[in-house]
Amino acid sequence: MANNKTVSVTPNYSLVKLASKSAIVAAGVMVAAKFYAWFATDSLSLQASLVDSMLDILASILNYLIIRQATKPADDDHRFGHGKAEAIGGLVQTAFIAGSAAWLIIDVAHRLLEPHPLENVGLGNVVMIISSVITVALIAFQRHVVRQTGSLAIKADSVHYETDLLTNIGVLISLNISAYFGWLWFDALVGAGIAIYIFVTSVKIALTAVDVLMDKELDDATRDHISGIITSHPDIIGFHDLRTRTSGYHYFIQFHLDLDKDLSLWRAHAIGDEIEQKIVQAYPKAEVIIHHDPLMEKSG
Repeated sequence: MANNKTVSVTPNYSLVKLASKSAIVAAGVMVAAKFYAWFATDSLSLQASLVDSMLDILASILNYLIIRQATKPADDDHRFGHGKAEAIGGLVQTAFIAGSAAWLIIDVAHRLLEPHPLENVGLGNVVMIISSVITVALIAFQRHVVRQTGSLAIKADSVHYETDLLTNIGVLISLNISAYFGWLWFDALVGAGIAIYIFVTSVKIALTAVDVLMDKELDDATRDHISGIITSHPDIIGFHDLRTRTSGYHYFIQFHLDLDKDLSLWRAHAIGDEIEQKIVQAYPKAEVIIHHDPLMEKSG
């Protein structure tokens, strides 16, 4: 007998969407400011930061569209929901990010061959400081949303903006060192470092997206925790064939439960419900499917 009852816990999607919209606005402001500063200073590291912010706004817009799609309830054509839209969007982002990184590397090579001094460094400093303040405020709000909703999409976006904050600091250092010491190559070097970081980020996004699309198992610690919840029930003989995967905000957990063959149908079903409730308490967005197997009575 299979128990495939679904316990649905709806996260605060309005708060998640507000966080994604806030990221779009913040990224838009930073793109405008950095574009003006890059035009005034001709700094390659600032140009790299501008490209990074342009990718941010693209990623945030795509993230918002993905969240709208991924949070749609299951329907007749998508009975497991729309969570994998997030992974598909991640692959699309990867192509844009990798292409931008390659373009930056080409620009770095050109600047190393034909270096020239920076201008209006003070303006560049002001813009990068303002960008850093905006980024800190956005990260703080995103962390609040993650604590309230557990949103994986917002969590990933928050981590991305945390690395952007480090990039802003790197550009500030680059602008001042290049201007003060006259090390024109240093600005290009920082630009190359940002380009490499962008490319590595694209690879990580692609690998994560592929894992979701290929239904990779949950990590060992989570599987062990689930196993512990199952085996803690005193009325089971054991379990086997534990299978797990993730899709968007949801975990899908399946396993076979070994029970005494003489148990009544009512009691067997009740045991499954009790275990399911404990799993959902630990993982509120989990869908649990249990197959009951009758075995000989447990010895001892």
